[in-house]
Amino acid sequence: MNQISCRVPLIDGVEKVTGALRFTADMNLDGLLHCGLVFSPRAHARVAYVNAHAALAVEGVRAVFWHENTPAHYYNSSIWFAGQDALKDERMFAPVARHIGDRVAAVVADTEEIARHAARLIAVEYVDLPPIFAPEAALTHAGHALREDDIPTFRNPVADEVFIHGNPEAGFAAADLIVEARITTPRSHHCAIETHACIARPEPDGRILVLSPCQSVFAVQAVVAQALNLPQEKIRVMKIPIGGSFGGKAEPILDPLCAFIALTLRRPVMIRYNRHETFTATRTRSSVTGRMRIGLSSDGRILARDTETLVDVGAYCTGGNYLPSSMLQRLVRLYDVPAERYRGRAVYTNTTPSGAFRGYGSPQIHTVAEITLDIAARRLRMDPVTLRLRNLVGPGAIEPLQGLDVGNARGRDCLMRGAAAFDWSARWQIGTGAGRWRRGVGVAAATHINGCYPGFHEETTATLRLLSSGRAELVCALHDLGCGADTTLAQIAGETLGLRACDIVIVPADTDTCPYDLGTRASRMTYICGEAIRRAGTVLAAAIRTAAGLELNAEAGDLRLAAGAACHPDGSGLTLAELAGRLFARGADLPAATETYRAQANPGSYAAHFAEVEVDTLTGRVRVTDYLAVHDVGRAINPMLVEGQIHGGIQIGVGYALYEDVAIDPLTGRMRGDSFSRYTLANASVMPPMRVLLIEEGEPTGPFGAKAVGEIATIPVAAAVVNAVNDALGTELTHLPVTPERVLAAVSLGQS
Repeated sequence: MNQISCRVPLIDGVEKVTGALRFTADMNLDGLLHCGLVFSPRAHARVAYVNAHAALAVEGVRAVFWHENTPAHYYNSSIWFAGQDALKDERMFAPVARHIGDRVAAVVADTEEIARHAARLIAVEYVDLPPIFAPEAALTHAGHALREDDIPTFRNPVADEVFIHGNPEAGFAAADLIVEARITTPRSHHCAIETHACIARPEPDGRILVLSPCQSVFAVQAVVAQALNLPQEKIRVMKIPIGGSFGGKAEPILDPLCAFIALTLRRPVMIRYNRHETFTATRTRSSVTGRMRIGLSSDGRILARDTETLVDVGAYCTGGNYLPSSMLQRLVRLYDVPAERYRGRAVYTNTTPSGAFRGYGSPQIHTVAEITLDIAARRLRMDPVTLRLRNLVGPGAIEPLQGLDVGNARGRDCLMRGAAAFDWSARWQIGTGAGRWRRGVGVAAATHINGCYPGFHEETTATLRLLSSGRAELVCALHDLGCGADTTLAQIAGETLGLRACDIVIVPADTDTCPYDLGTRASRMTYICGEAIRRAGTVLAAAIRTAAGLELNAEAGDLRLAAGAACHPDGSGLTLAELAGRLFARGADLPAATETYRAQANPGSYAAHFAEVEVDTLTGRVRVTDYLAVHDVGRAINPMLVEGQIHGGIQIGVGYALYEDVAIDPLTGRMRGDSFSRYTLANASVMPPMRVLLIEEGEPTGPFGAKAVGEIATIPVAAAVVNAVNDALGTELTHLPVTPERVLAAVSLGQS
């Protein structure tokens, strides 16, 4: 192997560390205009009047837009492709503000400073409407989400998913123990270093060009077309380097407005949010209230499970109507449960809209399930690892929802090898300690998907061609979110061609030059795009060997591609640059290959995480002191990047468990954690030593045996940490984040 399983540095690493890589905010197009936005200070109010006279009088102001002079087309910012069935309830500027931070107006000016100053001069009259902040209260605001003429009503639920497998009542009747728990997970924010930004400019051919740090150029194209009611061919989208996303930039939030203004004024326009605006006017992870009931035999076998989830999607649907079914899909892939009942509902509230955030419902449902399972283990007085091993699915299991094979599922390997490496049997014990400082250990298992098969056009097309320099060009709709996906995919291409990853020239995603692809979502990049690239590389390699064989008067099958050359066993050969030069001199086309890969499977990635915590019962503070993450990755294309993904996932999960909550005020709907000074993250100083153990047993359907790790890295973390806290204190804390106040409340109740 030339590139596979090698710790290759990021191919754009030097550009990043030297500051040469240009992000959206670094761009300065000729004639660029800037926007300052007016946001609603009311949670639910009709915008009765917008007075823009003072703003328009400011020198340098070019225009003011609000709901009366912008398109009234409804759209959904979460669609991935034209024609996708999604509830359309958003407008560029709505006549009714539905949350604090909803867009009310925009000022366009020569500079951002002028635009923001003028925006503060706009006077808005509001007529307050009754707000709803609690998802339970939202259920009483019942009705159809759309009228017969497709106008949104904002009534609930926006989704109601029901699933029954087997005979739950019989399972519960046969159970020796029934455990029920109610778990709540918070709204958390992505906190990417780059705030949301977008540039749009009119093109000479009458089209509009959108420059977007996005997760899918085709999703941006589809959303902008829907919002502006334009044909897709009128919109070109180019992907700009992204300064972090974690799902926060999966939806084109600014792009429709930016494109409209640029098209209207015939000038390039930038919209850039500051940190406060990114918190309050973009997306968060959905908060979820979950109730789970599990029936078990005395030896720990799960006989039945009954789950209810209530998802708060916020002011607009976005992709919230998919969340209940998404959580169900993840839930049924982990344990072999013979009888299952599930009901998941999603509801509107007058709060910041929710969206994708590293796992798309998976962290929430796994937190619910794994904390409940730990409570069951404690009541059975059974080792939590033993209980999980007794129920985990194995390779080739068929999950009951879609009837899909979970592939080479190695969750048991993760648990067993992780327990040995963590010294679990010696560190875990029934009962709690005494004194101010308490130590405990926790474990949680998880699974996640690899792409969107069998739905959502799960395919991608990759083109590889030999360049005159002897390097290879890769054209595919790739979107590296900063995690090194381009490097991993370049390694796959390089492996097939005998080149290094740095010898693969990746063309930035562009709707004009790339075939359609869903984008970076659903843990699909390595598994789906990687396989398309592997296949294209294999075909190109054969074409190169054929061409080289003619030059060397040798059989193509005798040649091997290595170190940038075509080599014969007798020692003869020529470099790919020499081959390209000879072909070019004769006027021959350089070899190229295009392959479309349509997914035929959706195996599961699996993980087991182990945490040790120390709890101060005087202050209620929790410190994670040791952490081990064990992941079934099939095969690590780049072990260094895999470990980096897992480290980042642990950091997000520790914050989710102990600190992070945008904290919507239940009386006003105002976000309390609306800036880095008010929102607590798990920073470097509180992170524990982290160890990573990779299980590489191969996935037959993945490129070189690989499968996903990006999203699953964060999924089991919160449950492992909370389970460790409950182990330390003998409590049953189920309300996240586990803040000092909640720890002290549990201690004061005499639970520990």
